[in-house]
Amino acid sequence: MKIERVIISGGGTGGHIFPALAIANEIKRRNREAEVLFVGAEDRMEMEKVPAAGFEIIGLPVIGFPRKAGLSMFKFIVRLLKSYKLANHIINQFNPQVAIGVGGFASGPLLRAATQKKIPALIQEQNSYAGITNRLLAKKVQTICVAYDRMERYFPVGKIVHTGNPVRENLLVLSDRVQEAVDYFGLNSRNSAILILGGSLGARSINNALLKSVPMIAASGVTVIWQTGSIYYREITGKLQDAIPPNLCIVEFIARMDLAYSIAGVVISRAGAGTISELCLIGKPVILVPSPNVAEDHQTKNAEALAEKGAARMIPDDLIGEELIPSAINLLNDQEECSRLSEKIRTLARPDATRHIVDEAEKLLKQ
Repeated sequence: MKIERVIISGGGTGGHIFPALAIANEIKRRNREAEVLFVGAEDRMEMEKVPAAGFEIIGLPVIGFPRKAGLSMFKFIVRLLKSYKLANHIINQFNPQVAIGVGGFASGPLLRAATQKKIPALIQEQNSYAGITNRLLAKKVQTICVAYDRMERYFPVGKIVHTGNPVRENLLVLSDRVQEAVDYFGLNSRNSAILILGGSLGARSINNALLKSVPMIAASGVTVIWQTGSIYYREITGKLQDAIPPNLCIVEFIARMDLAYSIAGVVISRAGAGTISELCLIGKPVILVPSPNVAEDHQTKNAEALAEKGAARMIPDDLIGEELIPSAINLLNDQEECSRLSEKIRTLARPDATRHIVDEAEKLLKQ
């Protein structure tokens, strides 16, 4: 039975949004007439990225749980209640056959409203450490799709399905696009590059480490593509001004990740679950720098899951100022180690994750 009406809820970061869009595209691939409605959080990046991908989205006023009591807690409760009321209205108006949550602020009130109305629901947990929203929803939903082992620590074992994480469709086939990448980024060499990713919004500590390392990058002659993130781009380019060496390409956001990965010889990245799933699929040597500023330090757990298998290198955030760029340059020049890391990380890839998740959603209709 194919899905005809579905609500997909969640967002906040690219790590939630891109998997959600992959799921939506797979549903539309199976049934062109399927109605897909997204529900996100107001003022978060999904309100821009989802319409740009051709889907309708409604924003809820929900915000993240405050770390300290006080006025922020009052604001959180008021917005949560408003969001739950609006979520009920959305459910009544759209009447979905199934609801899918991908994590993030908005999925809490939406999935809670859907399950209270007996609408079949599925959540997709991307990380090795389950987020609080998904842990709270676990008792309400029918199916929990996961990407890591030992998730029975957080969820009822009978509901867990090991699917892996969805990835962007244009990464499923990476042909030789090196020359296209050279032209796209305006590079002066076809040689393998170091690709530096700090997430869609950016990572201050990685950016600061790179700023200090610009002279070293210039002296090495190694091509470096540096995605600063939208928050930091103007600040960084303003500080460097005319001191950007010709082998350093600084960009705010990379829309064509297929081209970036095509020319990358080594990738430096945060350890968000969605990014890790993409890195496993493309099979590039990677240095992971887990963010210390995420809930329950889940990025460190994600990175350790790869490092323990010999599938990636990991450098703690507090050591990157001295170690990051020297380690990346040394790795790029060590073809034997690069090949070993590539081989290991590819064994962890789940290229059929998106199809598997939609299969599970369709099973809920039959039940």
